[in-house]
Amino acid sequence: MGKIIAIANQKGGVGKTTTSMNLAASLATLEKSVLIVDSDPQANASSGLGVDVGEVETSLYECLLAPDGDIRDAIYETDVPKLDIAVSHPNLKGAEVELLQMPKRDYIMKGLLERVRQEYDYIIIDCSPSLGIITVNALAAADSVIIPVQCEYFALEGISQLLNSIRLIKKKLNPSLQIEGFLLTMYDKRLRLANQVYEEVKQHFQELVFRTVIHRNVKLSEAPGHGVPVILYDGESAGAANYLKLAQEIIQKNQ
Repeated sequence: MGKIIAIANQKGGVGKTTTSMNLAASLATLEKSVLIVDSDPQANASSGLGVDVGEVETSLYECLLAPDGDIRDAIYETDVPKLDIAVSHPNLKGAEVELLQMPKRDYIMKGLLERVRQEYDYIIIDCSPSLGIITVNALAAADSVIIPVQCEYFALEGISQLLNSIRLIKKKLNPSLQIEGFLLTMYDKRLRLANQVYEEVKQHFQELVFRTVIHRNVKLSEAPGHGVPVILYDGESAGAANYLKLAQEIIQKNQ
């Protein structure tokens, strides 16, 4: 049965979508079958993996709002063998309000994913930079959560709020939810600040911090513009190597 991992942090620009896309692609490269669920209305993971969002007939939005929604209707193959994506659409922004009226509204994504859970080794949910009802759905459906933390000013800003939200969801909606790990992103070892943030996060969260660190890398920024993950865009880059190492660390941890 597949493990469901949400990538969440309500702070924008910390590398959630970059991590979702490239971790999923790296797991697939290591022969794991992977589904990435794009639950962000910006749909960056969908376009970053080569899907023309404007041409999509059924997205996660329609699946969440249909009484008998089937997420398979929103799943597309990517250029990476063994990697599929359940696509998003800007309409998903409206679902925040529409879901409020629905029964068992916090468990709708869980119901969708349970139908396909047996078909994948890993399901990665790319969450939006908010703690709205769709992110709550993602955390209610997930077995664990990866929290990206950028090695810049205010890195820990909002983390306590996110941890409180995770505690609440664990208490009220999903008792089995665990923190898979804190992932340090945009790391530049030449900068004193980056090293300070690294030490601070390690000191705060200790063994919950992944050994793998994602270095600042221009190829990671360029790859989505070409509709592919970095491992296809430039497999020799530091970014590709970092995410492959992270995927190996996660596989090892979950054996």
